Amino acid sequence: MAGPDENVLATRAWVVLMDAADGVEPLFLQAKEAQPSVLAEYCGRSQYTNQGERVVAGQHLMQAESDIFLGWTVASGTDKVDRDFYVRQLKDWKFSAPIELMVPAGMTIYAGLCGWTLARAHARSGDRVALAAYLGGSDAFDQAIAGFAETYADQNEDDYAALQAAVKDGKVEAATDI
Repeated sequence: MAGPDENVLATRAWVVLMDAADGVEPLFLQAKEAQPSVLAEYCGRSQYTNQGERVVAGQHLMQAESDIFLGWTVASGTDKVDRDFYVRQLKDWKFSAPIELMVPAGMTIYAGLCGWTLARAHARSGDRVALAAYLGGSDAFDQAIAGFAETYADQNEDDYAALQAAVKDGKVEAATDI
């Protein structure tokens, strides 16, 4: 079995408590480590030297209204290694639907709204005319995405079956009573 630092691709995340001068209204921020994009290998290095700034710039492109505390910094840990971080409110107080209580019809509507919102946000990050021209008027892109989603779901099911088999064979341990 691997040790705690072996084969782990984790990023650091911190909760920051900032106390107001009056001691009444604390502010909780989250600082999350930002590493180079997985796309950098294929698309070239980012124009941003700080990866936190890269993440923030992307969020500003996609969000009509960003967190007022959204920012970036660099910090050195106990290992004396400088790392890039982006900072945001720990809890943004935005509404979230209780998906665990939804019936299938409600989940279908909610998923559609989420997909529309995500597509609109991503469209803000590019040239909408070029995107529309690329997608065209047919349903080929829709069919490709649906096919990918089905393949991805099948892969998830296969991975879960492999995990269950590995647990049954004693190759891995799994806790189910968490």
